[in-house]
Amino acid sequence: MRKSRELKGLMILLLLLIAACSEPTDFNQADDLMLQPVVEASILYIESPEEVINQSSFTSFTYDFNFDAFGEEFVSENIIDGMIAFELENTTSKPFTITLEFLDEAGNTLFTQVFQLDAAPTAILYREVFFGTASGQDINIIRNTSGFRVTASNEGDTSSVSSLPDPKIIFRSSAKFRLNLL
Repeated sequence: MRKSRELKGLMILLLLLIAACSEPTDFNQADDLMLQPVVEASILYIESPEEVINQSSFTSFTYDFNFDAFGEEFVSENIIDGMIAFELENTTSKPFTITLEFLDEAGNTLFTQVFQLDAAPTAILYREVFFGTASGQDINIIRNTSGFRVTASNEGDTSSVSSLPDPKIIFRSSAKFRLNLL
C-alpha cells in the first residue's frame, strides 16, 4: 500500500511538471542587451586669488584650453546624452563676468555660457547644462568640442581687497555622460 501511495504521488508530481507554465527559451535575448554606463569626470578647475587679480594691469583675461577627450573616436561615436555642471565661487571684492566657449578644432565657437558673479559675499553659482536630451542642447556640440576658451572680465577695480579670508575666484566644471557600449 505504501508503494501504491508513492506511485500515486510520483504520478501527480509528473503531471504537475508537465502542466507547469514555462516559456520557450529565447536564445536571441543577447541581441536585446544594452550596456550604457554613466561616466563622470572633471573638466576644468581654475582658481585665482584676489592678490593676483590686483597685481594685474588687465581687467579682462582670456585663455584657451585644449580638451580632446570628447573628440576621441570611441567617445564621440558612443556618447548618448549627459550634462555638464558648472560651479563658480567669488569671495573677492570684485564683480566678474565669466564667459566659457566650447571650441571646435578650427577654434570656432560651438556653444557659449556666460556667468555673472557679484562681489562677495555671494552664494555659489551652480548651473547644469544638458546635452542630447529633448530639452537640452545638441549632443553634436559635445562630439565636436576640442577645447574651451575662458574669458574672465573684472567688472570692478584692481585695488580693493575683500574682508573674507583668502579671497579668490574659483571656476569648477564636471561632466556626466551616458555611453552606449553595445
